[in-house]
Amino acid sequence: MAVLIDGKAVAAELRAQLRQATQQLWEQRGIRPGLALLLVGDHPASLVYVRSKARACQEVGFHSVIEHLPAEATQQQVLDYITRWNTDPAIHGILVQLPLPRHIDERVVLCAIDPRKDVDGFHPENMGRLVLGLPGFVPCTPAGILELLRRYVGSLSGKHVVVVGRSNIVGKPVANLLYQKTPDANAVVTICHTGARDLAAFTRQADVLIVAMGVPEAIGAEHVKEGAVVIDVGINRLVDPQTGAERLVGDVRFAEVLPKVSAITPVPGGVGPMTIAMLLWNTYRAATGEYGYGQESPHRATV
Repeated sequence: MAVLIDGKAVAAELRAQLRQATQQLWEQRGIRPGLALLLVGDHPASLVYVRSKARACQEVGFHSVIEHLPAEATQQQVLDYITRWNTDPAIHGILVQLPLPRHIDERVVLCAIDPRKDVDGFHPENMGRLVLGLPGFVPCTPAGILELLRRYVGSLSGKHVVVVGRSNIVGKPVANLLYQKTPDANAVVTICHTGARDLAAFTRQADVLIVAMGVPEAIGAEHVKEGAVVIDVGINRLVDPQTGAERLVGDVRFAEVLPKVSAITPVPGGVGPMTIAMLLWNTYRAATGEYGYGQESPHRATV
């Protein structure tokens, strides 16, 4: 019977650890981690995400600031907030909620964030550090995936991991994270995507299949080998045309794949809660200066 990988439970454990660490940081060094969140526009999902991140900050004892700009805000207005937070000693992490309105250049905005405060891990410097195996902030979803695999699968050394998706947020960084020569990784990694002529020919080879396509229920039993571990990163809202009711589904046809696999993440309750937990840990590490930019030591994205 397949094991359900309970990201909600793991995230709750990590937040409990973080509450204690945050209290100790305040008592011993007088530092309270601070996270600044910037939302531009009124994208419904983004509103939900930002509010949940702010609640999570409050829960673990962080200081948080939310700024909400209208959709017609200029790129310069966005950059002005980032400039202010880059030099604010009470702010250790900066998060700009994506997607941004089309008239704002996402690359310019992300590059404006001080890499030492880039707790989303999207700055080119942090991406480069990830590729080189240097200390730095790892994007939160890939870091959360690694933490789940470490707990539920154990050693990935020599295992074949197939990543479906090539985004800068999940696909590329998780592939780079998992082939690093570290105790928690050292996997053989294949990246494929929707451009593959025969996607199943790749996915059926996977000991661990990580699906981050953004295509609802695209992966079925025919894509998965017997006994594989499946990590479903997708979060898609489907609307019943008759009732209008919404339901959340992943990129994997969960009920169809479940009898075939050894372990799988549900949607919701799998990868999603881990993303916020790792964001909080990145912010804590930014406050402590743990990564010590400029040092040349191997990076491990574990708590």
